[in-house]
Amino acid sequence: MRESRAANSFLLAMTDRRTLDRELDQLLRESGARVDLVGAREVIRGVLATPSADDENAWLDLIAPDADGKLLESLRALRARIIESAGNDGLATRDPKRLTDLRNELKRRDVDAFLIPKADEHQGEFIARRSERLMWLTGFSGSAGMAVVMRKGKAALFVDGRYTLQAGTEVDGDQFEIHHITETPPHRWLAKNLTAGAKVGFDPWLHTDDQIKRFERAARQAGAITIQLADNPLDAVWVGRPSAPMAPVVAHPAKYCTDTAAQKRRQIGQAIKAQGLDAAVITAPDSIAWLLNIRGGDVGYTPLALGFAILHNNGGVELFMDPRKLAPDVDKHLGESVIVLEPDALMTSLNHLGSRSLKVLVEQSSAPAIIVRTLKAAGAEVVNAPDPCALSKACKGKAERDGMRAAHVRDGAALVRFLAWLDKEAPKGKLTEIQAAEQLAAFRAEVPLYRGPSFATIAGAGAHGAIVHYHADKKSNAKLKKGSLFLLDSGGQYLDGTTDVTRTVAVGQPTADMRDRFTRVLKGHIALARAVFPEGTTGSQLDALARKPLWEAGLDYDHGTGHGVGSYLGVHEGPQRISKHPGTTALQPGMVVSNEPGYYKTGAYGIRIENLVMVQTVKPPKGAERGLLGFDTLTLAPFDRRLIDVKLLSPVEVDWVNAYHATVAKTLAKHLDKATKNWLDKAAKPLPKR
Repeated sequence: MRESRAANSFLLAMTDRRTLDRELDQLLRESGARVDLVGAREVIRGVLATPSADDENAWLDLIAPDADGKLLESLRALRARIIESAGNDGLATRDPKRLTDLRNELKRRDVDAFLIPKADEHQGEFIARRSERLMWLTGFSGSAGMAVVMRKGKAALFVDGRYTLQAGTEVDGDQFEIHHITETPPHRWLAKNLTAGAKVGFDPWLHTDDQIKRFERAARQAGAITIQLADNPLDAVWVGRPSAPMAPVVAHPAKYCTDTAAQKRRQIGQAIKAQGLDAAVITAPDSIAWLLNIRGGDVGYTPLALGFAILHNNGGVELFMDPRKLAPDVDKHLGESVIVLEPDALMTSLNHLGSRSLKVLVEQSSAPAIIVRTLKAAGAEVVNAPDPCALSKACKGKAERDGMRAAHVRDGAALVRFLAWLDKEAPKGKLTEIQAAEQLAAFRAEVPLYRGPSFATIAGAGAHGAIVHYHADKKSNAKLKKGSLFLLDSGGQYLDGTTDVTRTVAVGQPTADMRDRFTRVLKGHIALARAVFPEGTTGSQLDALARKPLWEAGLDYDHGTGHGVGSYLGVHEGPQRISKHPGTTALQPGMVVSNEPGYYKTGAYGIRIENLVMVQTVKPPKGAERGLLGFDTLTLAPFDRRLIDVKLLSPVEVDWVNAYHATVAKTLAKHLDKATKNWLDKAAKPLPKR
């Protein structure tokens, strides 16, 4: 009897859903919607696969922009049904059966080893959930790594020094060997574990050509071969894999763009032509976003629409992106010189370029291997050169410069509100890392033009601050204790700019050791902020300025001193950087870079001081033979005076801190409530003169 009732209930539910679907399909057709019922389901699944899936309105523009009444109600009901019936994508769980399933699939394909990188088709910093193959298979959630799975025998996970401890807790050591990627590179491990005649499979969309060449050499050493697979075997066994993300693609408001998309296309097209090239394949979504003045939401933390583009030397563009992602009127914004094609059409266009024996620019260090190999096989002359958009994108125009400054004022006000709140709450001893991060996020959420964080906030209390890329979770979430330091590295995405700022704060009374180290980091920060240098100088030539005060005490830090930052784009942007590692890109006016020296005492505390600075021209002294550049500091937030040992600062350094604090207080005053302004006035009080 119970089985019969259950069956009747199921049939009734199915009948109701069929009726609802028929009614919705009719409504979509009558309203002239952009898609039919099948298309509506696909769009909703794609939207639900994006970080902005909680947006209750934007997704409607991709289906029926003018929906109201019954159609609106029906579409929301359909979305609710899809959410209800959606299976688990598996990223939150660890299942040992997955490795077995993958090995069975490799056996079916006659593949002996398979490479699984932490990567998507664009080698992006942030990737969609459907591209989290490494996490799904191993359980490892870090931002960088790679696995190699042998069909018979071993499987190994390779991570860098940031993630060795994390991998040990997240990954089943009985299934995967865990190796430091520098000490035991994957290609060397593979060469030792391959047998003669073995076949090493790889997904050509997830590796660059240079990466694959390393594995090809390793395979030859063992008498094995590499095989480019037509599709990814892991995808075949991933039950519940998310759909391709489908966040709305929108035109970036013209007031935040110095140049129109048409101007940019002509400019970059002419630059390509001047190099004797016919076209360039653009594989970086941030370059496409900049070139076409569009933004999306397919991945976390960065407003990107995933896709590829071919830019011809006449300024015409073929954009390979699901047309259903384009919000209404975006096609009008793009214009007739931009042709939007389905993603699958990319291979046809690459073959067409090759059939005409054209010279095609590809940045091979970031492009998927399949693009380079398809072009060459089709007869194109592939020219390995930097992304032609990267340098122009990095050198912000007037609108972007003004926008970055304005965004930093609003962001600074939110950060000062947080610091005042933290100064009150932290000494109570109950505040946790996650609570602190959530409170800052809440303050930022109230700021005009805010669109979300620019990266996952790093909130490290005590010893956690010494872990450069630490992220608190429920297990690690620590309280801010008296006598400790709290390191907070965070940023925001605003329609007019991107921010990234780190402050280190004392909870209670800091030790003399903490004050010494903090002040040395501050001295390095000041040295870089005050630097004046000739045109043509690279960031690597300036890096030592920030390290010198630490070096003098036999100290150092292992990360770079500065990375580029985009304008409502990537918080990590090239080609500029400030680092020990050699760099060939000279700093130019309009570039934004971080200034973030640090010091980390393992097991005790971490210190980092980070401001964003913009490269600007400096009036040269009389008789100067070269043009000079310097930095304009964008970030507005006070340093913790309790951590500054004035005896270690020179008079010039004291003057710089006082001038900076005066600027912070004056600029933010009108954006703060009375209580917060009073706190800031005290926090920005001048240091005593030496």
